[in-house]
Amino acid sequence: MIVLKSAEEIGFMSVACELTGRILEELPEIIKPGVSTQEIDRWIEAYIRKNDMKSAFKGYGGFPATACISVNEEVIHGIPSKKRILREGDIVSVDMGTIYKDYNSDAARTYPVGEISKENQKLISVAEESFFEGIKFARKGYRIGDISHAIQTYVEDNGFSVIRDYVGHGVGRKLHEDPQIPNYGKANHGPQLVPGMTLAIEPMIAAGDYDVEVLDNDWTVVTIDGSMTAHYENTVLITTGDPKILTCSSRQK
Repeated sequence: MIVLKSAEEIGFMSVACELTGRILEELPEIIKPGVSTQEIDRWIEAYIRKNDMKSAFKGYGGFPATACISVNEEVIHGIPSKKRILREGDIVSVDMGTIYKDYNSDAARTYPVGEISKENQKLISVAEESFFEGIKFARKGYRIGDISHAIQTYVEDNGFSVIRDYVGHGVGRKLHEDPQIPNYGKANHGPQLVPGMTLAIEPMIAAGDYDVEVLDNDWTVVTIDGSMTAHYENTVLITTGDPKILTCSSRQK
């Protein structure tokens, strides 16, 4: 069942989303060669606590950390570790959310670690741009499939592949709500968009094949061929006009 949000509920979500967006905007100051993924996670946790909110991820389904921090071929659900040290040329995805008055936010970015290759920079840029191609259709009267098709078309036209096994989703009082939002599919298919829907739209793309597997830790998803991946996500509100991106105040590169 798709849950439409009231003005009060959207207000609660907006508070959580603003904090999440601010954290992601400041993360480049922290993400450097030599830093562990655990250090990044602890910085995020401290930031959330300082603002009297809670992590949407820590403990969710048993997840042990505040943020999912995934490096290179890790698509999503990377578990932060003091042993995972970032190196020059890596790319790292940070997926996180916060909770305010029981309402969730959810967003992700992929960042360069120092100087990275042109191919990896293109991968990051295409993941981001595909999100903005998709939300051209995040408007009253369009369908979920219109968003999905736009994302897939842009990614594949740029020579990359779209992860099939994991998708975007509704978000609100629960971190994962209906509807599911694939990053691939046919236009004019799926549930129709109406004002009050809040959606976590999140292209996940790979430089190689889209087939993935889950590591022995039962969380971290990696590409089977070892190809690099990128992830870009925002919580988006469907309105009577343009969609409202709740987790960023500006287009964050």
